[in-house]
Amino acid sequence: MPVSPALAEDLAAAVADLYEAAQGTIIERIRDALAADIDSPLWLELKAASIGDLQAAVQAVIDALQLEASGAMQQAVAEAYERGQQAAVAELGALAAGQAAAATSAVPAAAAVDRLANALIADTGPVHMRILRQTMDVYREVIAHASSAPLLGAQTRRQAAQTALDRFTARGVTGFIDRAGRSWDMRSYVEMATRSTVGRAAIEAHTDRLGAAGIELVMVSDSPEECPLCRPWEGKILSRAGAPGARTIEAEHATEDEQMVSVDIAGSLDEARAAGLLHPNCRHDVRAYLPGLTKRPPKPPGRGTYEDTQRQRYYERQIRRWKREAAGAMDEQKATAARTKVRAYQARIRDLVDETGLPRKSRREQLTAAR
Repeated sequence: MPVSPALAEDLAAAVADLYEAAQGTIIERIRDALAADIDSPLWLELKAASIGDLQAAVQAVIDALQLEASGAMQQAVAEAYERGQQAAVAELGALAAGQAAAATSAVPAAAAVDRLANALIADTGPVHMRILRQTMDVYREVIAHASSAPLLGAQTRRQAAQTALDRFTARGVTGFIDRAGRSWDMRSYVEMATRSTVGRAAIEAHTDRLGAAGIELVMVSDSPEECPLCRPWEGKILSRAGAPGARTIEAEHATEDEQMVSVDIAGSLDEARAAGLLHPNCRHDVRAYLPGLTKRPPKPPGRGTYEDTQRQRYYERQIRRWKREAAGAMDEQKATAARTKVRAYQARIRDLVDETGLPRKSRREQLTAAR
């Protein structure tokens, strides 16, 4: 069957859930540390004295996260690569005996999996250092804000502490910049990086199997809700490997001996990927192209626009944000207000999916509990 980054997106979500859970645990640690003795006149001195204890507690969370995440990333890449290989086997099962037999011969996976997994672990490594630094910066900021605001008569200490803590829970751990210069929060960055890697693993495995079967051309699907980066490649034929650039070749018919077919190649798969095709949230797939046989598949019916999908993702982020604020609330009134915001954004998503037919992805609205 064809393969796309979506084939392994659940694996990326599972890895991102680890970071969401760790972030939730850290918010709870900060909340509990701030709430302890908050009505004591010695609160400021107690908080300053406990900074080392909080730092040790946060570091313990990070150490556990780093260990579990490394294993989860390795496992996710291996599983994605296996899915890609199996997709190629399924797709080529109807071919002539020689090609089908070649496709079922396992392509060595260990080196490719290790290469991709190690790159992902290295790419997300700076996340762990930033977690500790931002957490402690936020804690010091909360103490400073909460201790100075009452002197000005503006807020009570609890209100001041909650206000400063809200700024952290609203945005989470942030400041991760990708190669395109875009800024991400921690969970989104990890999920984006993992989606990119596991999607690449599935596609590499698929095309490696095609190569073992002697198939060097692939076709890109038509997809609803396509983004501007992918649109130019829809329905195009690409070389599995080889030089970039559009060209026309004469290829032998897939089933008719000595019959040649003209094939317009839009470029190489690597070239298309570099231009944006098969990005982490891409819904396009690639499939084996057999000269003279493969026809461009019809475009599936649309379920809204690309802009609608981005609006849905925004609502999902807002739901997670207000759930974090509810978890970080220092009193029930604040928690209730945050839960009201959650319900409001959930209603917006319901209206959006009813209007467009987009599938609702409830998993993306959840905060993962700490293990």
